[in-house]
Amino acid sequence: MRSAVALSILIAVLIAGCGKKKVRVATVPVPAPIGSTERGLASWYGYPYAGRPAADGEIYDMETMVAAHRTLPFQTFVRVRNLANDKTVDVRIIDRGPFVQGRIIDLSHAAARAIDLIGPGTGMVELTVIAAPANPEPALFAVQIGAFAVKANADRATQNMMTAYGFAKAVQRAGNPPVWRVLAGREDSQEAAEQLAQRIRQEQREPQAFVVRLDP
Repeated sequence: MRSAVALSILIAVLIAGCGKKKVRVATVPVPAPIGSTERGLASWYGYPYAGRPAADGEIYDMETMVAAHRTLPFQTFVRVRNLANDKTVDVRIIDRGPFVQGRIIDLSHAAARAIDLIGPGTGMVELTVIAAPANPEPALFAVQIGAFAVKANADRATQNMMTAYGFAKAVQRAGNPPVWRVLAGREDSQEAAEQLAQRIRQEQREPQAFVVRLDP
């Protein structure tokens, strides 16, 4: 009898614990509103990434009108206006980047040529969302704290971030040599990820930490 009572109590405790456990589920976001804008520095990329899979899985052709953005859903169409000469080009987001603090978009070679960005390499632009994807990928965001050419260094940074913030991973970016990007956190909104980035910049002395989208 005593054993049966004890077993009942244990089951009740376990059920209560499960009821309180928070499970984070990726949510499908509302795409960036048509007409929303962003200003910042644009760059462009070609070799060695041309001919390799982009982050959405398709092969990157640098002579097509495509681009990389850190957080916009894949298949978002963006109009890019060069603020220096008012030239514009429409691009489709298929990749992630640029992974340099202060830059907001990486254009293909063809797109950069269309707005005279090849020579200077970078330039101030305004982005305007002109079409949103019908089925955007789930909204999960992380904070990139660095990129490492040596995997052992990336592994060490990943473990440190995991200990401090509960989730971290290293994502390989193809290249010669390859680079491992270390991402910390797993947030279901860009706002929450921005708050985490602020914490990391302060607590870990990582001034270059910035928000990126976690892709499937």
